[in-house]
Amino acid sequence: MSLCSSKSIRIAALAGAAIVLGTTAAIAQEPSIESQWPNTPASRVEALAVLQTLNVNLLSNASATLTLDRWCAVHRLAPEGSKIVAQRVRGQDKPADKRIRELLNAGPDELIAYRRVRLICGDRVLSEADNWYLPSKLSAEMNQALSSSDIAFGRAVQALKFSRKNLSSRLLWSPLPEDWDMDGLIADDTGPLSLPPFLMEHRAVLKLRDGTPFSVVTECYTDKVLDFPAPRLLSR
Repeated sequence: MSLCSSKSIRIAALAGAAIVLGTTAAIAQEPSIESQWPNTPASRVEALAVLQTLNVNLLSNASATLTLDRWCAVHRLAPEGSKIVAQRVRGQDKPADKRIRELLNAGPDELIAYRRVRLICGDRVLSEADNWYLPSKLSAEMNQALSSSDIAFGRAVQALKFSRKNLSSRLLWSPLPEDWDMDGLIADDTGPLSLPPFLMEHRAVLKLRDGTPFSVVTECYTDKVLDFPAPRLLSR
């Protein structure tokens, strides 16, 4: 089941057009703070370019945790040296359905563990995720860490040198209006650019080096991934 509920919208991206879904949060998200991005045509184009950059980074790396580590550091979203930690969301477990078991090649009686987390860097929640995984494919130390600490899944299982098969990638919001490339953009507005709570959703299967699946994840990336000043336009 998707972490984000959605309604249909259309998005025009810099790299091309794509059909995507809008969203409301399934996990409570702290109130959004005022965006640091001005509501101007140039800033909106920059916001989409930055969002697409993060999207490509996530799609081209096995670990969302390590990708967010780098994103947080480069964009100074937390004090230097901060790492992603997983804040557990308890009491909202989702049993693995038939589709999850098929993706994990798990039999009807095989144990599938579940973890629902907020991935946090500093005081910013960058992602909220559902994770179903097979404890039998992990070491005892990994299982202990996942059940008893705030370690992020990708960091806990990093020694497995796993790969990632992306099932879907959806931009849930576009800073540019429909048909902007044909109809143009409105003139500069006053005030900050308004961001929804969630900007992207990814679904993926994590696999061992021999191709055996051991985890299914659904990840929703929040507006906090853009919680830094808009890029400056520099003259040469």
